[in-house]
Amino acid sequence: MKKLSVITKEQASEQSKAIFENIEKSIGMLPNIYAVIGNSANSLGSYLAFSEAQKNGSFNAKEREAVFLIASEENGCSYCVSAHTAIAKMTGFSEEETIELRKGIYNNKKISALTNLTKSIIANRGKADENLVNDFYEVGYNEKAIVDLVALITEITFSNYIGKLASPEIDFPKAHNIDKAA
Repeated sequence: MKKLSVITKEQASEQSKAIFENIEKSIGMLPNIYAVIGNSANSLGSYLAFSEAQKNGSFNAKEREAVFLIASEENGCSYCVSAHTAIAKMTGFSEEETIELRKGIYNNKKISALTNLTKSIIANRGKADENLVNDFYEVGYNEKAIVDLVALITEITFSNYIGKLASPEIDFPKAHNIDKAA
């Protein structure tokens, strides 16, 4: 099967090249996942705009990274698990906590409600376990937050699927494999 390509700035359209340059200025590198999405300047621009807009939603950076980690684990995207492990550490999670999040055993009631609901939404293709929805509300989240959660899941699932189709070289420290049964 032909995989999606990681394109260089030289191979990119003028629109993608401009976006690549902005990414490099912003974060100091061009992650391979963006270089794959850059095969379509429209998709890359739309994805980045959608992603940026989610920062104004119901969740802080740490909560967003918890969602991205459990979703990437659930969707089986090793690239995104590695990327979001690194980013989660920048938001204050320890290495051990990133592993706990990925296993679904994080010892914080509010974050656990968030990640357990995320996992249920993904596993059940939008039909979440009612008890997990109730837990989500009980820890203080509201209806706006559940809509914002679905938006975050949509955002990360897009990059997870691109990551799985392309299997780009992981250009972040590789996340440790976990034993989900533990």
